[in-house]
Amino acid sequence: MPHAQPAPSPGFQALILCGPGVSLNTFTSSPEEFPKALVPIANRPMLWYPLDWCYRMGVTNIQLITAQPSATAIEAALSQNPHLTSLPAPRADILAPDGLSQNTGTAEILRLPEVQAAITGDFIILPCDLICEIAGDPLLEAWMIQEGGLGGATGGTAEYQGPKMGLGGERGGRRGGLGVWYQTKGEGSVKGEETDFVATTPIEPPIVPPPGASLRANISNLVYSIPTDTLNDITEAKKSFPIRHSLIRKHGRIRMLTTYRDAHVYFFPFWVLEMIKRNEKMDSISEDVVGWWAKAGWQDGLGEKLGLREVFEAPEDKDGESGSHHSGLLEEEIDLRSMSTTWTSDLRNETKPQKSASLASRVQGAKMRDLQAPPTRRKLNVPPMLAYIHPTDPTAPLIRRVDTAALLLSVSLRLAKLESIEEVGRPASSPFAHAHKIAFPGGVAQRCTVTKADCLLAENVTVEEKSVIKESVIGVNCHIKSGARLTRCVLMDGAIVGEGCQLTGCILGRRSQIGGKSTLKDCEVQEGNMVPEETEAKNEKFMVFEGLDDDGDGGVVGEGLELDGGTELDA
Repeated sequence: MPHAQPAPSPGFQALILCGPGVSLNTFTSSPEEFPKALVPIANRPMLWYPLDWCYRMGVTNIQLITAQPSATAIEAALSQNPHLTSLPAPRADILAPDGLSQNTGTAEILRLPEVQAAITGDFIILPCDLICEIAGDPLLEAWMIQEGGLGGATGGTAEYQGPKMGLGGERGGRRGGLGVWYQTKGEGSVKGEETDFVATTPIEPPIVPPPGASLRANISNLVYSIPTDTLNDITEAKKSFPIRHSLIRKHGRIRMLTTYRDAHVYFFPFWVLEMIKRNEKMDSISEDVVGWWAKAGWQDGLGEKLGLREVFEAPEDKDGESGSHHSGLLEEEIDLRSMSTTWTSDLRNETKPQKSASLASRVQGAKMRDLQAPPTRRKLNVPPMLAYIHPTDPTAPLIRRVDTAALLLSVSLRLAKLESIEEVGRPASSPFAHAHKIAFPGGVAQRCTVTKADCLLAENVTVEEKSVIKESVIGVNCHIKSGARLTRCVLMDGAIVGEGCQLTGCILGRRSQIGGKSTLKDCEVQEGNMVPEETEAKNEKFMVFEGLDDDGDGGVVGEGLELDGGTELDA
């Protein structure tokens, strides 16, 4: 697979949303020092993966949108972290709007004045926790073929009677959007992972079949999308799942999916920004923007309520496009079909000229005006919201959002199994492959066991004798003392494991320490925390919280105690 390298720009800009990481609070309790975007996944900062994905498809106009407290830490990482500094130029820009807090909704972010000013053309939205082995090029190509074609060349739709699109314009029928959904079951599945209820209908097959490598076969028309939790609330309240008759009338075949999840990857035309601006009730891109847009395609009157007619029929702006902006120089609008030597007229739309009806001469002009029929309002055609449904083939490329500790562990261990560039060469390796599975062999003692096929050891890792490491990811400057046994664990930079420890399914934060002869299973240890010697624990979080005690000394959550909002801790 190709690695990040300079490529011709497709004219898009990308917005990477760097959220607070509430579900990873064990490791992101201080977002001003260590925000979610810098949490390591397989020894690389989380932010590296969406940045690499953008660069690989040629998108270099990238904005990192984050809250102001986290901006300084991300800026420092972009300048100092070796994985982030190795990415191609130009470097991504950081945008920290004044009104952005850790609780701001994703759609609300796009209404902030600084963000509105930063978006100048068609754009891509993606989260900072995205892991996507699929190159962005095929998705972008599928979207452009399906929704961004040249209206003058392709003829547009028969129902559209307005002017045709120009090169890069949208006048021949507005462009739709494209989202990505992936299967949460199967290999690498995690219990309790969020899912969405998705309903799709097939799109009309193209006249010329797409090539075998194309993703267009997995693209459908989205007609319904809500989180599964919201669906459960609806069915519980109504004791059924209500379906509107207008949906059945318009679509005879509907495919409903309940085990897929929205990857929060969206290809949006510029006009979507205006729709979000006009609808202040839109808080979430996934649930409100995409969900309402999908229903507006078949629910009568919803497009009008969302103000789409005003968006589409707005007066032409200075760029000459009806609410359409795009990067680069504007091209003159050209009807390519009229210039072709093989074009044919559309006989279906041709009508014979008819002689206009006239009234008797005795009818005065005022009465003629009264008898004229009122102008009819043209039907509002809502562009489709398309859905790429990732196939469930076990050999299919990986797509995951890493927004919980369980997913952080699962995805890191899966990436650790990838063959290194040293083993298979760069052309045949995964874009997520490391140069070496064990970056510093000199730090590993001879009398120890490290299963190289499913382990990943970073630079300056020390492993003492009689230690056993299986299916684990070890970060920079970690120290594993003699007799320790690690199975399915993730250690962040600078973690220390004491002598004779047995760790299974654990995640250790940066610079944390595990006391000797401790036995931990499925535990999380906060950054800088020290677990006492001979500790035995299962399914626990070891965290320090300031302000829990009356004397202000803080407290430690362990021994089965976990802090949750509004939960009282018992001794």
